[in-house]
Amino acid sequence: MEIEIKTFEELTKNDLYKMLQLRSEVFVVEQDCVYQDVDGKDVKAIHILGWEDDILVAYARCFHPGDYFEDASIGRVLVRENYRKLGYGHEITKASIQAIKTKVKADKIKISAQTYLVIFYESHGFKTVGDRYMEDGIPHIAMIRV
Repeated sequence: MEIEIKTFEELTKNDLYKMLQLRSEVFVVEQDCVYQDVDGKDVKAIHILGWEDDILVAYARCFHPGDYFEDASIGRVLVRENYRKLGYGHEITKASIQAIKTKVKADKIKISAQTYLVIFYESHGFKTVGDRYMEDGIPHIAMIRV
């Protein structure tokens, strides 16, 4: 998988279309969750795109402190369904953490993790904080990496 890191302004129309299409495919259709994915925050985000040839197979977006949470943050982490089990989730997460360190110049990262992914994020140094909560009808928990 080839990883690209882009600001909103650096995204091509093709990048943007494929990114929104994949996010809708995973978060809206696959997870059967009706929510407003186009939330106005993409313009502030750093976009982490994982490509196999011309297919977007993994994605995440990162934020400076204060743009989403008080701390730097990572969200919308996903891997296209038929590319899971190839380690791409770990690759896109590592690339996101590195982007926070190099582009945002922050060490502390907060995420809102779906609870079934707690062990996955713990393997990347995140620790749960607080209680579980519902977000868009899916159980989540806040996690911090310092």
